[in-house]
Amino acid sequence: MRAASTDDLFSRYMKAFEDSETHTAACPPCQGETPCAVGIPLHERFARLQDAYLARQKQQG
Repeated sequence: MRAASTDDLFSRYMKAFEDSETHTAACPPCQGETPCAVGIPLHERFARLQDAYLARQKQQG
């Protein structure tokens, strides 16, 4: 069960990365210092999932 949970977290993390990168590539404000209103939640979701994934990796050893 734990492996499935990790796989799900990794999948969500990679999807959030893809969404954030795709948006940033097409959005000039998100390429600069001040992200747009659409980009902010995308980038925040990616950061949260990245933190969770890396914390789990560290915890597993």
